[in-house]
Amino acid sequence: MKTTINWGILAPGRIAHKFAHDLQLVEGAKLHAVGSRSLERAKDFASEYGAPHAFGSYEALLDCPDLDAVYIASPHVGHCEHAIMCLEKGIAVLCEKPFAMNTSEVLKMVECARKNNVFLMEAIWTRFIPCFEEMLRLLKDGYIGELKTIRADFGFKADFPLTHRVFNPALGGGALLDVGIYTIFLATWLWGKPERIKATAVMSSLGVDDSCAMIFEYPDKRLAILDCSLVLKTEIEAYIYGETGTIQLHNRFINPQDLSVSFYEKTSEHFHVPLTGHGYYHEILEVNDCLRRGMTESEKLPLDFSIQLMETLDWVRREAGIVYAVG
Repeated sequence: MKTTINWGILAPGRIAHKFAHDLQLVEGAKLHAVGSRSLERAKDFASEYGAPHAFGSYEALLDCPDLDAVYIASPHVGHCEHAIMCLEKGIAVLCEKPFAMNTSEVLKMVECARKNNVFLMEAIWTRFIPCFEEMLRLLKDGYIGELKTIRADFGFKADFPLTHRVFNPALGGGALLDVGIYTIFLATWLWGKPERIKATAVMSSLGVDDSCAMIFEYPDKRLAILDCSLVLKTEIEAYIYGETGTIQLHNRFINPQDLSVSFYEKTSEHFHVPLTGHGYYHEILEVNDCLRRGMTESEKLPLDFSIQLMETLDWVRREAGIVYAVG
């Protein structure tokens, strides 16, 4: 069994810094190499986090000896291409969300991983956050009875230059893929694909969705009410309403450390469940464990779920009239 997993980071941007920080906290893992389209940027990033190798192209990164896994942090439109590059080299992949631009691309990635018998997982860190797992335990134990409604929001004011990727339709910009995916992840994880979707979006002058609102309808009159925005600051909380009470995941519900249970007929309860580092620590642990066990996908976040999630995202896009320049 391999004692240390050697990680590479492809595209060392803002989120990659947080990932690299958390990687330093994981026993039996180290940052081995960094690949960027700028050699200077790769060297600076590698120096900051103690990686011995830096490369000025993604292709060169994948030729680095002793590389076990790559975290893909490139813009959305590059995920499919970059994941397949790694998988065809036999290198395990943790690919940042959204997995790709559409279901067709996700299917190509999954097919490549399975054909080459190589590990692949979408980096939806929320699934592995301890507080989120505590919520799943409470629901499994019937803590609030049969579930009836889910509400979740994620809105922030994107104070970035207009050249930033979130405003660029050619890079998959907009609220839905950047932050709305987390609200859809919650509903899809708990209830799967809905029977019907109603969605609408407010489009910017640049051609991306500034805001998007969604209603998912499920059997037995269950609803998921979801919204996301790049121009409005919202609470970033989630509520799961059941027959006997409500579970609230506090700000930010995507990496929470606190949840409350408000019962209808007894005293409310509060749970504090801390996370480690920025929270990426927990998904890194999962990948490392899977690789040491010789697995090609995570049982906690299987590839079939990522396919289902992207199918639902595509459905929302169609209903809301969101169109990307690519995909």
